[in-house]
Amino acid sequence: MEITTDIDDPQPLFAQLIAQVKQAVLTGQVSPGDPLPSIRQLANDLELNSKTVAKAYRLLERDSVVQTRGYRGTFVHADALANSTVDLTEWVVGKLSEIIAAFRESGVTDSEIRIAFGNVMNDRSKLGA
Repeated sequence: MEITTDIDDPQPLFAQLIAQVKQAVLTGQVSPGDPLPSIRQLANDLELNSKTVAKAYRLLERDSVVQTRGYRGTFVHADALANSTVDLTEWVVGKLSEIIAAFRESGVTDSEIRIAFGNVMNDRSKLGA
């Protein structure tokens, strides 16, 4: 599996990494149980900040595409093939679009929506969510 990044791509670097790992799973370039490069190794190879790679791996692990086995490394998850087709970002955007459309139909302004969204997000962060 060869991973590359494009600094000029409007897609964030961590999202490029996620997309390429999922694509490698879907095309059979990697199989369940295959090891992935360490965060440090991949960051060095791609000349990226290790936090960027760590974020990509963390989100891939959340989506059960990869699994981390402590000091032994990161491996392709047993359910990676099924989970690589799920896009939580797309799902969230869809749900938010529906809710925003309902608010607008009710006469709520975009400014009021932004303020309310910020307030809810700030309240959630105080709760540790």
